[in-house]
Amino acid sequence: MEISEWNQIRIPLHLFCFSLHPLPPSVSHNDLALQLRIFHNNRLSQIDLQNVSKLATDITRLHAGHVQAQMFAVYVMCGAQEKDAVRLTLEQIDVVRRMCTEYQDFELVTSVQELTNSEMRRKIGCLISIEGGHSIDSSLAALRMYYQLGVRSMALTHTCNTPWAESSSKLYNVYQRQNNSLTHFGKAVVEEMNRLGMIVDLSHTSWDTALAVLKHSKAPVIFSHSSSYSICNHHRNVPDWMLHQLKKNHGLIMVNLHSNFISCRDEANISHVAEHFDHIKKVIGAESIGIGGDFEGAVRFPQGLEDVSKYPALIQELLHRNWTENELAYVLRGNFLRVFVEVERVIERHICTPCLGQRSELAIKTSSACIISLARGKYVILHIVFLLK
Repeated sequence: MEISEWNQIRIPLHLFCFSLHPLPPSVSHNDLALQLRIFHNNRLSQIDLQNVSKLATDITRLHAGHVQAQMFAVYVMCGAQEKDAVRLTLEQIDVVRRMCTEYQDFELVTSVQELTNSEMRRKIGCLISIEGGHSIDSSLAALRMYYQLGVRSMALTHTCNTPWAESSSKLYNVYQRQNNSLTHFGKAVVEEMNRLGMIVDLSHTSWDTALAVLKHSKAPVIFSHSSSYSICNHHRNVPDWMLHQLKKNHGLIMVNLHSNFISCRDEANISHVAEHFDHIKKVIGAESIGIGGDFEGAVRFPQGLEDVSKYPALIQELLHRNWTENELAYVLRGNFLRVFVEVERVIERHICTPCLGQRSELAIKTSSACIISLARGKYVILHIVFLLK
């Protein structure tokens, strides 16, 4: 889709096109909730989010960076897979929801309309994303309940395979994929996300899984925090041939700012980041790019982009590289809105009945720890015994 065609999605131009500085970004990935668990066990009373010197994110600096919308990641360790991943995920959803309730600068948003309304009220719109499909415990019912709690995006994997999708990482793989990077159940997950209106996130997936999803999804997808493989050949980045598939899907790659994904070294600068933007623009156009951030998840960031207040410096660098304000308005806001709008439109076109609530057969066969047997006969007997006590 070219810039000239964007009016067809019927978003009022004033909602995302600005002629004056600063241009306000919508950022796709921030792990503040993870830090709240690590340092404060999710006790918001122990921290003032207006000013948090030990982190790269707080409300004061979000305002300084002119951030209008932030997708907060809900992440649990891969070691929780098939154990307590669902409980831990619920606790992380809870802390994001409480954070957005207790601080008047934030507002939880679950739709395009709510997002634009929050920005009209000068709030920072908070979207909830799940980082890793292991959080659903191979259950479509769990996925649906997460949606009811406000989740609007999910990465299909993190650094571990699930029983139904493959990770780009080879560090922690209980489930070995054998020429089947997206199983039948994995396709059902994508279909259910399309039906619900939940954005499919391909960051952290293997290239084979990403390609399978791009071919199967009826809605645009995103790489929420990934960069260009041609500039930095890290497995978390996206090669040019995949970018072309993403463009066909009308999806979005949101550039990760982690130094190791930008320069393939521990050190980087704003110029290195801009090279990723320039390259992706050359390959698939400005209409397919966004900002991924990854603050509070990654540990090393480019000089000049050390925290969320520094986004204007990136904008200035891109302007120096002859990016137009119109292009930047779409990169910073319009492109994500376009994807979100189209994801919601797919809901309207998706007339199939909801998928059943069964779990992945592979997960049932291979899991044992912390899982109670719910075979019908055993469950009925146990239930009768309980009632007789």
